[in-house]
Amino acid sequence: MLRIPLLDEAERILEKYQDHPKVHSSDILLPVYSNQKTNQYLREITKAVKIDKELSFHAARHTFATTVTLANGVPIETVSKLLGHTKLSTTQIYARAIDSKISDDIKRLQERL
Repeated sequence: MLRIPLLDEAERILEKYQDHPKVHSSDILLPVYSNQKTNQYLREITKAVKIDKELSFHAARHTFATTVTLANGVPIETVSKLLGHTKLSTTQIYARAIDSKISDDIKRLQERL
């Protein structure tokens, strides 16, 4: 169990799905589909919007960890909790993927100095 404050967009998404049949009669906040079904939906979406890249639930988690959180300065300990990792070393794999951020951080430091 983890308590986190929600971004405004996340709250709007929860409100949108509050009357969904899978949510309405249970204690979940969003309709939950299997990994296989989610990946199938992602393939349909990419085809419909003509994205020439294979998306997956794993890629979505990776993007959240790297692009949304770590690259925007969220501490790795927080990202680890959000992803449900029990060991920080698991999350550190994502941090290695954003080496470009190190260059940007040093550039900003240089500008400040």
